[in-house]
Amino acid sequence: MENFSKGRQQLLRMALMGNALFSTISGLTLILAGQWVVRLLGLPEAVNLITLGISLLVFAVTLVVFARKKPIKVSDAWIAVLLDLAWVIGSYPLLFVVPFSTTGKWMVGIVAEVVMLFALVQWLGIRRIQKGNMVPEPGR
Repeated sequence: MENFSKGRQQLLRMALMGNALFSTISGLTLILAGQWVVRLLGLPEAVNLITLGISLLVFAVTLVVFARKKPIKVSDAWIAVLLDLAWVIGSYPLLFVVPFSTTGKWMVGIVAEVVMLFALVQWLGIRRIQKGNMVPEPGR
């Protein structure tokens, strides 16, 4: 039964780890090449993205902690989904408010779509776990 439960958690575990990897790469890019990203986005050179980069690294570490728990806590996974959805919901108004370059608008939109995919796959992983919890044990 434990292997069955472990298999049901695999999708969620992989989604959380993939999200952590994407967040780590994004965070390091903002920290190490922040001025390049600022120029690509078409923002004023005074803009500093280090705080956002550090926040993404903290988020990535949190996701790894969530993914390594055995079993994964569904409440932790919901936190990841909700934070991803907040990122997506917050990204689209920025396209209309912030004077991004055309490339910058594409970058913000594409990143939001990738984050939305992580939220979706994590949600599917949660559903898989919850459906598995509803299945009665064999022999009962």
